[in-house]
Amino acid sequence: MSRPLRVMMLGLRGFPGVQGGVETHAEQLCLRLVELGCEVTVLVRAPYQLAGTGPQWRGVKFVSLWAPKSKGLEAIIHSLLGVCYAAWKRPDILHIQAIGPAIVTLPARLLGLRVVVTHHGPDYDRQKWGRFARLALRTGERFGMRLAQGAIVISQVIADIVRRGHGRQPHVVPNGVVLPAMPADSGALAPFGLLPGRYVLLVSRLVPEKRHLDLVDAFERAALPGWKLAIVGASDHPDAYVSEVLARAGRDPRIVCTGLQTGAALAQLYAHAGMFVLPSSHEGLPIALLEALSYGLPVIASDIPANLEVGLPEQQYFPLGEVARLAEAMERVGRQPATAELVAERRAWVAARFDWDAVAAATMAVYREVRGRPGS
Repeated sequence: MSRPLRVMMLGLRGFPGVQGGVETHAEQLCLRLVELGCEVTVLVRAPYQLAGTGPQWRGVKFVSLWAPKSKGLEAIIHSLLGVCYAAWKRPDILHIQAIGPAIVTLPARLLGLRVVVTHHGPDYDRQKWGRFARLALRTGERFGMRLAQGAIVISQVIADIVRRGHGRQPHVVPNGVVLPAMPADSGALAPFGLLPGRYVLLVSRLVPEKRHLDLVDAFERAALPGWKLAIVGASDHPDAYVSEVLARAGRDPRIVCTGLQTGAALAQLYAHAGMFVLPSSHEGLPIALLEALSYGLPVIASDIPANLEVGLPEQQYFPLGEVARLAEAMERVGRQPATAELVAERRAWVAARFDWDAVAAATMAVYREVRGRPGS
């Protein structure tokens, strides 16, 4: 009997209960890789991994490595430590998530490791980064997409970037979605003064590219009597942008900032919302949008390429930054209460298109290809 494929995951803060799209992606993928027979070890960042999780969760093993809680340094320092640890433990596959951490692909290859990199999006386009950070991210993309034995991207948009910029045809393996049970309980809404079906929802980190202020402006302009706006999420590194969002929300009693929510509370906030809005200027393939659809919510999203790739009907998109158009779209949705049939239809649609089991199977195929490649 052959031994299981030993996979080591690097490039994320941790899971479960840790905010972030990469973290959600890795959590769902790792659970299914274990089910497929892999031995999976995730190298997590000590400041973020919840102490109560322990060294193993649902078959996934965790190794907590030190990282400074610094926006500009934590990913690179943790990734360097992770490569050193992987070089000692010698996994069959070192899977690096995101292009920032992928800057360590070069030392990993020099140390004889088999490397797979998943590109979650051109992070150098995010508004929060300065010149040096953007250069580091572009270097990470270059190293990851050119030097890794296996290159994965989560959308066709990113695949086009990789083909044009690095002359490589990557494997396109999108994000998935878990079709959740619909919670009947709505008790988590009460502390925030929210009523089922009468609030607009956004779930995201508090970072500039999510364009929370566009949503606040549109909500204040829209004719949605009796509705509230719920902004769910927090920031790992509070800054002037976070302060501005909280200040704007604080001036309107109809706007609620809930902070980070997970588990049953987050499920209730999704399930009982009247609509979900994603006004962002930058995405890879937005997991929060897929999760909203998995609860059967009507959604509105900016017309950036990553959001368009989800394949929603045309009327569910608005031009990026056009607050008046967003307000009009919100009013239109607010006038059309969701029926049980529409909810079921949205859930079935997203489940058919974005399946985590298919994601795991496609990822395993990349692992086998890399492991079986002579000289890799």
